[in-house]
Amino acid sequence: MISKVAVGAAAALMAGVANVNAQVTATGTMGPTNPPEPTLGTPINQTSYARLLSLNAIDDFCLFAPPVPNSVIGETEAEEVAWCVQPRNNARVIPDGVLTAVHFVKTPLYWQIQGFGDFTHLNIQSGDEGGELDPHGATGLGNPVGGNVTTNATGSDVSYEEWMNYMAADQFCLRICISENSTYSAANECQHTLDEMGCSWVMPGDYTADSFTECDGDSAYPPGWYILGNGSTSTFQQRYTGTFTGADGSLGTWTQGETVTPQSAYSTPASSNCKTYTSVGNGIASLALSNAGSVNSTASATNSSSGGSSAAATRSSSSGSSAGSGSGSAVAGSTAAASSSGESSSSTSAAMSSFNGISYGTAMAVVALVAGAGSFLL
Repeated sequence: MISKVAVGAAAALMAGVANVNAQVTATGTMGPTNPPEPTLGTPINQTSYARLLSLNAIDDFCLFAPPVPNSVIGETEAEEVAWCVQPRNNARVIPDGVLTAVHFVKTPLYWQIQGFGDFTHLNIQSGDEGGELDPHGATGLGNPVGGNVTTNATGSDVSYEEWMNYMAADQFCLRICISENSTYSAANECQHTLDEMGCSWVMPGDYTADSFTECDGDSAYPPGWYILGNGSTSTFQQRYTGTFTGADGSLGTWTQGETVTPQSAYSTPASSNCKTYTSVGNGIASLALSNAGSVNSTASATNSSSGGSSAAATRSSSSGSSAGSGSGSAVAGSTAAASSSGESSSSTSAAMSSFNGISYGTAMAVVALVAGAGSFLL
């Protein structure tokens, strides 16, 4: 059964799970289909099975998506392959015109990118509300199996242990956890057990349609964490019911999580030093969608500070949202176009220092603790 417990400060909660915190950098080997290291300028191969994802800039990132057309994310999680904006990592290349909105934010604890597009061109079935890819999976070998991720947040390419990538037919979001502190671990910031909650709930940020921005930002509270009025922390757990066989052979059920779900993340972190782009692409005409048109590389710095959404949309369109199917949901010539600005500004603000108010659902979630096991399901 599940028991509910009151929790004090966030630091106390972290102290209770410190012994299960994952490390920040990955020490394992590259997956068998991957190159030995992230490499820019590899040959274009639209049938590749490489699974090395990199996130370096608004026009230099990769996503995981299916290898064959008309696939459902929840049914192919272990099989996804890397698709990159630029030719890199021996991966497949995302054609110009697929991405319709991209927002990249660099924070002290993670780098995150999210947006919208037509990912039927990345073999996701039309209408698929998607699912979550992460380094864990049902077997512990990752979804996809052999998937690895890197960023150059430190100035050189580094492989990281904790990440999450939600993909749907029209929306995506990706977070790679690059650091941790005594209160917020990489495993908590890249929480992988909320796969049915969707991008904006798990990875709050700018989800403006039809716009392209790159910003610095404060780090969000870990997904599912809510700070109460008395300073204590409440942690939401996704509801799940399973079965077990008793000692007498009888079949029983167990349930974890809550029936009432908060409507949104606790808050959306502030962003600053934002630069706005007209589009993102690679300029490879042979791959571009017929309606993509020419992609230019004009960028303008807004140098604005805001709490949450920092870029004004140049056009308007509806953006889908998500609720999970199967494993979860997300709902989203060769010159580099819309390349990131030559200077990379790093955020100097402390994690969790500035937010755009508090957003609670109809009821506050509570921490669920497995009775007898003594471990938080985070």
